[in-house]
Amino acid sequence: MAARLDDLDRKILRALQSDAGQSLDEIARKVGSSKTPVWNRVRKMREAGVMGPPQVVVDPDALGLEACFFVLIRTSEHETEWQARFLAALKARPEVQEAHRLAGEIDYILKVRVANARAYDEFYQALISEVRVFNVTALLSMEEIKSSLALPI
Repeated sequence: MAARLDDLDRKILRALQSDAGQSLDEIARKVGSSKTPVWNRVRKMREAGVMGPPQVVVDPDALGLEACFFVLIRTSEHETEWQARFLAALKARPEVQEAHRLAGEIDYILKVRVANARAYDEFYQALISEVRVFNVTALLSMEEIKSSLALPI
């Protein structure tokens, strides 16, 4: 169920999405409020699960993780035990930034960030040694055109 947010809550969220490191004073100034009401609203939105814990966005290129692969996985296995092993394998791999179960011909799509093609192959070999998959297609992103965690609020 969607949380009930008023205009001020949305302004606060937009400000935090653009820069979560801002001080409460800066956010209050931007949204036209004072520090205490902003702090109370942020606390309530955190308690309601509207916001998760703050995270730092790290530049992957600065760390040498220059290759981004989108990995399409088809499986012939749909049993609960296989799914549990597969999900555990994905969660244990720090290279997997995102994993989605899909409707349609492809069962899963992964966003995998690694240094290069050799590192991707190591990831791939480790994954298929842990769980059996029917088909894997890896697509190398040539250029990241847009990347945002901000939601349209």
